[in-house]
Amino acid sequence: MGYVAVKGGTEAIDASLRRLQYDRLKGEKILEIETILATMKSLVDQVMSESSLYAPYLAALAIKQAEGSMEEAVFIMRAHRSTLPRLYYSETAETERMEVKRRISASFKDIPGGQLLGATTDYTHRLMDFDLLNESVEMNAEWLHEFAKEVMELKPDAEVKYFPKVVDYLRKEGLFKNYSMDETSPFDITKQSIQFPAPRSARLQTLTRGQTGAVTALGYASLRGYGQVHPTVGEVRVGEIPVLISHPHELDESPENHYYIGEIEVTEVESFVPVKVKNEQNVEQLEFEIGYGICYGQNETKAIAMSILDQCLEHPASSFPTHDEEFVLLHIDSVEATGFISHLKLPHYVTFQSKLDSVRQVKKGEEQG
Repeated sequence: MGYVAVKGGTEAIDASLRRLQYDRLKGEKILEIETILATMKSLVDQVMSESSLYAPYLAALAIKQAEGSMEEAVFIMRAHRSTLPRLYYSETAETERMEVKRRISASFKDIPGGQLLGATTDYTHRLMDFDLLNESVEMNAEWLHEFAKEVMELKPDAEVKYFPKVVDYLRKEGLFKNYSMDETSPFDITKQSIQFPAPRSARLQTLTRGQTGAVTALGYASLRGYGQVHPTVGEVRVGEIPVLISHPHELDESPENHYYIGEIEVTEVESFVPVKVKNEQNVEQLEFEIGYGICYGQNETKAIAMSILDQCLEHPASSFPTHDEEFVLLHIDSVEATGFISHLKLPHYVTFQSKLDSVRQVKKGEEQG
């Protein structure tokens, strides 16, 4: 739902917009788009994810225009996205072909291909770094030069290797089920209003572009007892996956004839969820199911929380709010949520006056009685 300024008071609205411009310019500093891209990667990634538009430069522009407000930047990106033509659909992205930058497992110490810590704040002390107050371009250039020398001394394999999925290793042992490929066309939530019960493709789309804080909060709520899912993270991987399209006028759809149009960075999570099932002898036994999470950029907390909620919604339960797909899916969308809350600032003169009149009538009746 989108709300725009009410008609009337044009001069006052224009003055408000000019004051907004003044507040942005009064510091007499300019934040370059390239600076945002270079120094605020996490923010750019979140804006792209929540707006479901992979365009780092436009996300940085939206952040600048919104003066750092996440909700406003996402709103701007969503509005821009709605104006873009959809020329074609990509082929199914194969995350097995990801060029991995970071890959860890909380389930196993030793995994096929090994753990790859990559770039993360997980191992920092989270103490204020006051050295940043005095950093300079020259100091950074010197550090980068030394780092480049260290990298050059390494001897990586010339051959590109794709890391195997941890779950595939477990499937070979017969510990996880194999599922046949679902050839059903995915539900498109950008072109159709979501209906309940929703197919899994619609749920995953809604979760992946959900507000990071909202998805994280509901995932956390499930862990605290407002749900029945408490997984172990099987694998977190961050990297780039290729995007391919088929020729719109060619009948031959073989993979070798697909066109490569670029790559996108994503975070993918597969969580292992223990569930109790009854075997043929009607005896309960423990099995594992998979909760899945994926989002643009590097945002591991959101992807993990998404994997929790994915598994929650696979098992509806009215007694737990995190297992209610309508409750979850309709309350994690940043534009829907902020739009509806923000609309309360707009004039409600008529409705409020009618309520006042009702109260006055009641009071008047009590005084006469």
